[in-house]
Amino acid sequence: VDGHPFSNYPGEPWLRDWPDAEYHLLQGVKRLTRIDAGEYRQVSLLNDAIFDYPIVYAVKVGLWHLNSREVSRLREYLLKGGLLIVDDFHGPNEWAQFIATVRKVFPNKAIVDIPDEHEIFHVLYDLDDRQQIPGRNAVYNGVTWEHPLGMPEHWRGIYDVDGRVLMAINFNMDLGDAWEHADDAFYPQPMTALAYRIGINYIIYSMTH
Repeated sequence: VDGHPFSNYPGEPWLRDWPDAEYHLLQGVKRLTRIDAGEYRQVSLLNDAIFDYPIVYAVKVGLWHLNSREVSRLREYLLKGGLLIVDDFHGPNEWAQFIATVRKVFPNKAIVDIPDEHEIFHVLYDLDDRQQIPGRNAVYNGVTWEHPLGMPEHWRGIYDVDGRVLMAINFNMDLGDAWEHADDAFYPQPMTALAYRIGINYIIYSMTH
């Protein structure tokens, strides 16, 4: 799983949850599958090494700003078989900023809700019974959403011409917190278990499509 500095926003929000989220997710992958997951890496979009990895995971994409070279490289990466997983962005303002950047990458591709029956939710685990994955602060507040308008959750995607998911969009959710706090007794274990299954399905889908 790749972390990547998509945003030049002050404070580097793309580092949110790193490295604990990546560490715990990969421990889960190693424990629950036979995938030789190796170690997590941070790789710039402009580094050719990005093509060595089937998956890029990015957080706080409601704040991202890609320059023209990064836009071109992300498009190339995805069309050559990569999968971008985006997570931990909430509410209409962050959605609008995310869409503004996506439209530079794929001006004409639709963003659609991924249906429950799609293979990405069944490639290993059957994930029909999904629910909103909350951040840790939301759990403290007794809710599952992080923004007043951040309910409900949405599982969306962008497809290529052959129907492969290029981008898995986890909107109004925080899978990264569920992974990051996997060893925190306060964070609900069922949420972490679900987040592991979602992440593993994404990984296996990407590696088999």
